[in-house]
Amino acid sequence: MIEKVSIEISRIHVPVKRAKALDPEKVAALAEDILENGQKTPISVRPDRRPDGSLRFVLVEGLHRLEALKALGETEVLGYIVQAARR
Repeated sequence: MIEKVSIEISRIHVPVKRAKALDPEKVAALAEDILENGQKTPISVRPDRRPDGSLRFVLVEGLHRLEALKALGETEVLGYIVQAARR
């Protein structure tokens, strides 16, 4: 079973292709829901080792949740770390 972990938002990279799908109205609605009920559904990220040896995470699923949490000023997000193949 995959375990939920807390991930620093600053360590999450959003691919440009994924960021183009952002809907500001959906982000605002999710931010309001998160304020009232907390983050219910974790995002999914995959680990990515950078050339300098540092580790970051690449967003796989949950762009609107991530952006809603950023808009609320949060510094961490609940997520699943998955092993996804690069394409």
